[in-house]
Amino acid sequence: MESIVTNALEQGLLYCFMVLGVFITFRVLDFPDLTVDGSLPLGAAVTAAMIAAGQSPILATLAGVAAGLCAGVLVGLLHVLLKTGDASNYGPKLLAGILMMTALYTVNLRVMGRANTPLLGVETLLDKLGAAIVGVAFSGWSLIVTLLVLAVVVKYLLDWFFHTEFGLCMRATGDNEQMIRAMGTNTDLTRVAGLSLANGLVALSGSLVAQAQGFADVGMGIGTIVAGLASVIIGEAIFGMRSIGWVLFSVIGGSIVYRLLIAVALRIGIEPTDLKLLTAVLVVIALSVPTIRGKVMRV
Repeated sequence: MESIVTNALEQGLLYCFMVLGVFITFRVLDFPDLTVDGSLPLGAAVTAAMIAAGQSPILATLAGVAAGLCAGVLVGLLHVLLKTGDASNYGPKLLAGILMMTALYTVNLRVMGRANTPLLGVETLLDKLGAAIVGVAFSGWSLIVTLLVLAVVVKYLLDWFFHTEFGLCMRATGDNEQMIRAMGTNTDLTRVAGLSLANGLVALSGSLVAQAQGFADVGMGIGTIVAGLASVIIGEAIFGMRSIGWVLFSVIGGSIVYRLLIAVALRIGIEPTDLKLLTAVLVVIALSVPTIRGKVMRV
């Protein structure tokens, strides 16, 4: 049982940055960004290629995040070019994400020069952080503590950002774009900035996953957007939605719970090939919880 919990905590904390990015696009910006499936392996590919070339893991991780930030800017600019006058039209948003996701597959192959880059036997950022925070390099609970500290720092930085004037404008852009535009806010700028921030977080997750598992693979981002959405919805259903700070906590908790459910499913004998179906079922159940709860309260 302990191995299931530790594995779920590791995976949940590794991917919680990706889930935070998905939360920003889908909940804050109301933008169904499919770039996530490409920006997660982009962060992994850039980081792995630089570490394999002998660069500092800190610099390599920052480069991976920067690549994700750039991908977010590009998908935002694509949306600006493709969008129509109707702010509620999801067609240009979906198309921009699909185009960027498709392009990033080739970019990731070019960055690594092959489909897979191993990172065995090299020092990673997680080794450095583990030694600095808990005094022990990459191993067991030290990795969990290291990732937890990093997740808490990122969570509070996002909480602070969303309470700044620009962060409030970004939240308002997703809630009512026409209103915030009438008040003189450049919604194109706030949306591009939000997409950049979201994909930077996704790329950070990809970079950390590559360093934790010891390799980067061009196909490691397949299904990422579904897992991210499942984690967001499960977190909101279990922990609720109060302030933005609480929701960010819920999202991180949802990432851990989702990975715990996957780990338990594998332990009880569900085939790995059936995990995508399980994810779909979990999303349906999580979406049904508020409706069922409302009907029960009215009885």
